[in-house]
Amino acid sequence: MLKRVFVAPDPGRLRLRFAARGVLGISLAVALCGLAGHSLVAAITGGLAALLALFTVTDATVRGQAVTTALLPAVGLPVLGLAAALHDVPVARDLAFLGVVGAGVYARRWGPRGHSLGVFAFMTFFAAQFLHTVPDQLPELYAAVLLSLAAASVVRFGLWCYERPLPAPAAVVAPTGGSRLARITTRQSVQATVGAGFALAAGQVLSDQRWYWAVGATWWVFVNTTSRGETVVRGFRRFLGTVLGIVLGFAVAVPLHDQPVAAAVIVALSVFGIFYTAAVSYTWMMLAVTVMASMLYGLLGVLDPALLALRVGETAVGALGAVLAVVLVLPVTTHSVTDAWVERALRCVHACTAEAAARLAGSPTADPARRVAELESILGRVRLSLAPLVHPFSPMRARMGRARHVLALLDDCAREVRGLASVVADPEASHDARLAAACWRVETAVEALTDAPAGGRRRQTASAEVPHLVEGEPVLAHLHALEQALLELAVPLRGSNRVAVGA
Repeated sequence: MLKRVFVAPDPGRLRLRFAARGVLGISLAVALCGLAGHSLVAAITGGLAALLALFTVTDATVRGQAVTTALLPAVGLPVLGLAAALHDVPVARDLAFLGVVGAGVYARRWGPRGHSLGVFAFMTFFAAQFLHTVPDQLPELYAAVLLSLAAASVVRFGLWCYERPLPAPAAVVAPTGGSRLARITTRQSVQATVGAGFALAAGQVLSDQRWYWAVGATWWVFVNTTSRGETVVRGFRRFLGTVLGIVLGFAVAVPLHDQPVAAAVIVALSVFGIFYTAAVSYTWMMLAVTVMASMLYGLLGVLDPALLALRVGETAVGALGAVLAVVLVLPVTTHSVTDAWVERALRCVHACTAEAAARLAGSPTADPARRVAELESILGRVRLSLAPLVHPFSPMRARMGRARHVLALLDDCAREVRGLASVVADPEASHDARLAAACWRVETAVEALTDAPAGGRRRQTASAEVPHLVEGEPVLAHLHALEQALLELAVPLRGSNRVAVGA
């Protein structure tokens, strides 16, 4: 886990900038709430709104991010008002909370914007339970949320919009084919609602004051997962991160919670950890979230060791609710999701190669670099979908080996495509008949893997025609290595033993 966080590549220092900007934006939001005379509860609510605006808004373009950020109050303020109004009506409150869970997950069918608005709605309702919000507090909380979102927007779109000079990344949307219950987002909406219902009931048995932790654990297990295998692994990682965070909380939060300056520094470090580790380790991100929550409870004057121990129990209940829901209710198999993402990756390799060939042929509009960025995003989803198979605790050792082999070969493909794109970007690069033939073979290899005829037989590529390479031919070298990786992929992907689990 240490290696994953501190040795993981960070091209362009984007994760570092993302984390630093998050700390800056949230700090500014909280400071402005303090200057405006808002209470500690309002400052925490505003800080959470700023965190969500900076963390969950992931539209492909800066303009799209600005539009989504502007829409957050339209979703969050009514939900906050509903949660406050139902504070003293437990049955109606619980039913409304489950409705927000289902709607929030279902909104993912509309892509990154729907996902961001769904998360904001859920977390607004969750925060109302966390802070025991009542109607009399609403005017102040509304003002704090609007002020904090404005502060976050100033930092993100004004002071430090590092995305503006970068090319817009290609949107990578999860497979959403089908209709009604055949649609993945619909099935996940039902699963999340059922899992949250179990977590809510069991969580209230553990504590009638902190039951919402269990619902929150269920919700966040479902975020950015598709198959039941992904959800099970994410549930385990959430529980592990929470336990590690509680251990650190005992060492840090308990002795320092009554020292405001030290508490503020630890909260800022936790926020940095949330942003910096989110892309590479869910366990580390949850550790940071747990430490931050512990410090906030300390600032609110309710922190004690028993409370931290209760959080572990509530988190376990929430993770169990998510696992039961994805296993028993309209399951989405790891097999189907993995196949879809691997095929997307291969088709992106095809597109990269075609763009490179067009660039070498003199096309001024061909841009393989954009496709390379898309491939990197898709491979991130492939790794997530294969996580259940490559997890150290997986009992399916043979499939673990095949899954790791597939990931290694796809990484080889990505490396060669990156090299190909960098070479053809050279203005001196020119068309060569051998390049056209090599590109054709790569495209044929991809088509053989993604469009195999019925019965499992795949079309043969012209591998025997691969020329011998000599030094000074970097384009052909990359294409040759790419073709070899694709040919090797045919064994685990089109052989009798498939990579993905079938259950």
